[in-house]
Amino acid sequence: MQYEKGSKVRNADYPIDPIFLDRWSPRAMSGELMTEEELIILFEAARWAPSSSNEQPWRFIYAFRETPFWNDFLNFLDDGNKEWCKNASVLVVLIAKKHFSKGGENRNCMSDSGAAWENLALEGVSKGYVVHGMAGFDIKKVREKIGVGSDYEIVHMIAIGKPGDKESLSEKNQKREKPSLRNPVSEFAFEGELREEL
Repeated sequence: MQYEKGSKVRNADYPIDPIFLDRWSPRAMSGELMTEEELIILFEAARWAPSSSNEQPWRFIYAFRETPFWNDFLNFLDDGNKEWCKNASVLVVLIAKKHFSKGGENRNCMSDSGAAWENLALEGVSKGYVVHGMAGFDIKKVREKIGVGSDYEIVHMIAIGKPGDKESLSEKNQKREKPSLRNPVSEFAFEGELREEL
């Protein structure tokens, strides 16, 4: 099974690679298991993200379904995300190391980790997986359960899986199961100075 590619319903205003339109965040997953090799390929893509001073601050902590870690990771999520993430193959916590290894604050740790996440997401889309990032989870539980110290920023969680039937979702999420649109470039890119009303 495959989910609908974003490029079927999204139109770019300028000529870009279709993979950017195809990437969206479905929720319907089959519950089918992924192999470690399938997952590592996504992390390999993340590995090659841009990185300030080549520091590579991103860390991905993950749990496969049907393993001892799974229930803990599922229970990090709020109820709305838990409802559909129960059918994921893997749940991932992305964290970012806040300081350089030689000392000093790495102000780019979040943007670099975001670039690694985007690489992972695009590779997942190219392989036909559902890859969905989430902010709805309990940060305190994550810190305590998986031992995330204060030198790390918790970025978000990610659900990865093989596409499933839209009908497996709640009625509310079935209505949301479509690629979203985006603001035009003119609303976020400005020459010389910021020109939006705050």
